[in-house]
Amino acid sequence: MKALDTARMVEGLREHAAGLAGSATREDPSTRVPTCPDWTLRDLVGHVGGAHRWTTQLIRTGGTEVVKALPRTAPDEPGGWGGWLRDGAEQLIGAFEAAPDGTVEHPLLGTWPTSRWLRRMTHETSVHHADAAFTAGTPFALDAGLAADAITESLELLSSVSAAEHKPELAELRGRGETLRLCPVERSLHDWLITREGRGAAFEHGAAVAEVEADVTVRGPVRDLLLVLARRLDPAEAEVEVTGDRSLLDHWLAHTAI
Repeated sequence: MKALDTARMVEGLREHAAGLAGSATREDPSTRVPTCPDWTLRDLVGHVGGAHRWTTQLIRTGGTEVVKALPRTAPDEPGGWGGWLRDGAEQLIGAFEAAPDGTVEHPLLGTWPTSRWLRRMTHETSVHHADAAFTAGTPFALDAGLAADAITESLELLSSVSAAEHKPELAELRGRGETLRLCPVERSLHDWLITREGRGAAFEHGAAVAEVEADVTVRGPVRDLLLVLARRLDPAEAEVEVTGDRSLLDHWLAHTAI
């Protein structure tokens, strides 16, 4: 990513860590999160704050052992959540800024630049901010550029060569050329075209994609496209229009939990 891109990621990480805390502290800590039904708000906050600290250590050391479950230990009192989440985000930003051109060796994901870990945590935090906002009934806004990049990053992860090795359910995305197109209504943004190939999912992103007629098309604000793709909003609840073979969209959503 370019310097401007990382600056936006830093800004987004700060914004959504604070936003998550602001929404989460409006409800009882034991409140279940509908979009993450196995978690309470305390679990959600603990997961995000733990992920920030784990990633900070990852960047500082340049590598880590595989972690199958991140700790979800938030401060006991919700009044301390805001400071704890902001502190975790700042630790991560500081680690990145100390090694902006560094790399991290991960036994599953391979070699990633530190900027990619910053990107990963920014988008992770924004989606979990949506979880907290939907639970508390508070507004959730997301910059269109960040939402678009979150979609691209998600598709990069899902279409990587080793994805199905680590998440066997992703093998269900293999196909015979079926296509799914995501069309943001924002004129400054380009469409995404997902193709289910024999080896797995592949995607294209750019102006040329708009000329392709897909088997199923989802059109709407990029924020809602992301939240549908992330399974935070049902297509029927989002401000999106689905045309074509709806079953292909349903199949995709059923097999892309990462």
